[in-house]
Amino acid sequence: MILYKQGSQILLPIEIKKADHFAGRLAGLMFRRELQSKTGLWLVPCNSVHMFFMRFPIDAVFLDDRNRVVKLAANLPPWSFIPPVRKAHSVLELAAGTIDNFQIEEGDRIVV
Repeated sequence: MILYKQGSQILLPIEIKKADHFAGRLAGLMFRRELQSKTGLWLVPCNSVHMFFMRFPIDAVFLDDRNRVVKLAANLPPWSFIPPVRKAHSVLELAAGTIDNFQIEEGDRIVV
């Protein structure tokens, strides 16, 4: 995964799996025991996130159709919910702390 920040390019050592069909997006990370720190799930298309039946917090990065960050939700606890995000086309679900660790900000571009 590559993060573009204000003219610089940063390679993020994160392995991303893509969920681009209904069942994969619906299940997401539910019922898993944990999310490894260097892994994530890319939900396409998707503009909201629920944390029902989750056992651990995550970071959610909402991307538009050009993979620009339009919203960040750090350290989402289990059983929480983010309503639909305007302009979001997909969501990266990452290990809690990833947003802070890599200083991801709105306006950055991410290439998976």
